[in-house]
Amino acid sequence: MAIFIGGAWPYANGSLHLGHISSLLPGDILARYYRLKGEEVLYVSGSDCNGTPITIRAKQEGLTPGEIADRYHEEFQECFAKLGFSYDCYTRTDTPYHHQIVQGIFLELLEKGLIYLKEIEQTYCEHDQQFLPDRYVEGECPVCGATARGDQCDNCSTVLEPLDLLNRKCKLCGNPPTTKKTKHFYFSLSQFQEVLSNYTQEAKDKRLWRENAISLTNRYLQEGLQDRPVSRDLPIGVSVPVPGYEDKKIYVWIEAVSGYYSASKLWAKEAKKDDAIFWDSNTISYYIHGKDNIPFHSIIWAGILSGLEKQALPTHIVSNEYLTLERKKLSTSRNWAVWVPDILTRYEPDSIRYFLTINAPESRDADFSWKEFIYSHNSELLGAYGNLVNRTLKFIQKSCEGIVPTKPISQALMERVDSLYSEVGHELEAGSFKVGLEKIFEVVRFANKYFDEQQPWKKVSEDKEACLQVLSDCVYVIANLANLLTPYLPFSSDKVKKMLLIDEENWNPVSVMAPVLLSKVKPLFERIDVSNINEEIERLIKQTK
Repeated sequence: MAIFIGGAWPYANGSLHLGHISSLLPGDILARYYRLKGEEVLYVSGSDCNGTPITIRAKQEGLTPGEIADRYHEEFQECFAKLGFSYDCYTRTDTPYHHQIVQGIFLELLEKGLIYLKEIEQTYCEHDQQFLPDRYVEGECPVCGATARGDQCDNCSTVLEPLDLLNRKCKLCGNPPTTKKTKHFYFSLSQFQEVLSNYTQEAKDKRLWRENAISLTNRYLQEGLQDRPVSRDLPIGVSVPVPGYEDKKIYVWIEAVSGYYSASKLWAKEAKKDDAIFWDSNTISYYIHGKDNIPFHSIIWAGILSGLEKQALPTHIVSNEYLTLERKKLSTSRNWAVWVPDILTRYEPDSIRYFLTINAPESRDADFSWKEFIYSHNSELLGAYGNLVNRTLKFIQKSCEGIVPTKPISQALMERVDSLYSEVGHELEAGSFKVGLEKIFEVVRFANKYFDEQQPWKKVSEDKEACLQVLSDCVYVIANLANLLTPYLPFSSDKVKKMLLIDEENWNPVSVMAPVLLSKVKPLFERIDVSNINEEIERLIKQTK
């Protein structure tokens, strides 16, 4: 079975924060899970290096857009690697290869009559003597009244045109822009109204998408799909491959979603493999992003794929709600954010992965607070899971000369573990990552309770065989917890597997077969001092001043 996983492409105009990771982490969990199942997996993403936010940042710092993109692309790669993201291909949108593939998509849609030229009124700044890219125009959203950009309202997720905004102003100089006539290319999205309506209804009937994706997509469909511009007057980006229009660039939202296809092609080229299996009707695909990106995947990308007559329309849309910070909305402009390069200098990646999953904004906004993060680590990761592993293996070192006992495991315990694989697998495939993790930790608590009730520290002198049975049972559970947690907590899972000499890589119950001599048993996690809570909050407040 072919599994395609596409993670949203972060803009290379600033560091990643926890909101980004919260929405992207499900992609890595899925990729690791499906690889354990033995499926053909292609997990791709990259840095969006062509967007207007990069040119804005470059002007602010007196640098070139390329220098800004290089800085943050390299930082993104480093952060994703430290967090354990296992992309098969992580690329960028300013490569000649990406440009070539996107231009090919543009020309194919043009040849099919699905892209056409149209004269329009576009915002123009007389002061700066230029047409304004969408994100250079700010104003009030005509739907909800919030401050919005010329491409989208982040408050209500409405996709906008600059001329839709009320009380418009140029982001460069602050003056109200005028309008001028110009020609741009448009994609005939309206032709796919029926196709995308049926497609969305099928996703709803099969419960393949998050509720926010269904409701927002239906809102656009009910309003009636409008043809969308596919070119813009921009300084950087993919040039329109039509004679006389090379100075215009392919609209970033069309170009960026096409990155999934260009990344797939790049992977195939570099790995010398065929990526066709990831773009046919049998493909199961997951698109991972925040809710502000829903229409660009469920409507625009689905529309493009329909126009290209590709059968691999997104099957699962995993669209998280927002992550707030200390009960306030994240704000990069006010520096109210926990930056990923910073948090990785002080905390373990599995601690971050655990909290962002168990507290994921899957169906409603969730909050990151330093208090909850630190207490969650100390009570669940350290106090429950880490404690189970440490107390069991340390006891074996002390009482069994470090040799792991391998008594036959009871049928009831084996059945419980076996059913856990089925239950967790079902939740992961359905996009319920939080529930899957909760189910695993129910067994963590069960095993700790079993250890306490059986009291091996007493049995070791009263009934050695009974003691060995308890330890065998606990090691069996620990080995399988490490395997089940591999998609979620890859670093600590790897530590446990190395201690128990487990080298199996599959989604099936594992056993510690041969006698294993434990050495260098170390705690999986260290306790985080609760004084860090106030220190982190003070650091957060200080950075906003």
